Order: sequence, then C-alpha cells, then structure tokens
Amino acid sequence: MNFSRLKWSISINLVGLVLGTNLGVTLPPPEDIPEEVLRTEIITEGRSPINGEPLTAEEYAQVKAELAESPYPPELNSQLQHIIFLLKVRKMLKTFVPLVP
Repeated sequence: MNFSRLKWSISINLVGLVLGTNLGVTLPPPEDIPEEVLRTEIITEGRSPINGEPLTAEEYAQVKAELAESPYPPELNSQLQHIIFLLKVRKMLKTFVPLVP
C-alpha cells in the first residue's frame, strides 16, 4: 500500500514540475550567436605579447617573428643549469623509485 502511495506522489510531483516550468526562460536570447558559429569564425585581430595593444593579424605575425629571431640565445647561470639538471634526474628517479623525497 505504501509503495503505490509513493508512486502516486512521485508522479504528481513530476507533473507539477513539468507544468510549472516556463520553457521560454531557459532558452538563450535570440541575439546570442551560437557557439558552433563562433568556433568557425576566423580571428583577424590580436594583442601584442609585449604591451597588450591591439594588433592586426599581419602586425601580430611580425611581432611573433621578431621575438622568435632574437639574436641572443637564452642564457642561464651555470649554477641554475646544474639545479635544473638535478631536478630532472630526481624526477626520473621518482618514476622508478617512488620513495625518493
């Protein structure tokens, strides 16, 4: 008897939920551009990685090329290079011996 009463109350609650919901509120506004359209849109502008000012696609490509062609190779202090090497060795050892601190 309790089971049938439970089924009845669940069905009444479900009907109340369905009839009480306003479906128009859950839809996005009509002026919103769908995400599928935005994903296919070609971006023709960007921001400078140096100072953040807006650039055209051509100017952005030029800045990226100039940054890639730096005449000075990145140099690190020899002590810092040694520490990085030791950290890499430690990471490799941890894969084989997980008890290494």
